[in-house]
Amino acid sequence: MPLNRRLPKRGFTNIFKKEYIEVNLDRLAAVAKDEIHPGDMIEAGLVRKSGIEIKILGRGDMTGAKTVHAHKFTRSAQKKIEDAGGQAVLIGKQDA
Repeated sequence: MPLNRRLPKRGFTNIFKKEYIEVNLDRLAAVAKDEIHPGDMIEAGLVRKSGIEIKILGRGDMTGAKTVHAHKFTRSAQKKIEDAGGQAVLIGKQDA
């Protein structure tokens, strides 16, 4: 029997890992609403599952001023949204 099958498999699985569904700006630009919530992303077919947090990535450009609600934004995505006159709103963050 080969050595790799005789040795035990060990490793680390982080049980507290957060999973995000990633959506790029170029796909968000196709949504015809001025205020985009996660429910709107599901209706538009950008996100398949509900209940998983959404992260907005910065590939592409925003065509108009839109308010985007998501759980996390990359710096480039947030900058592009604000440069287009929109607003990036974090969901679930409370100021302490």
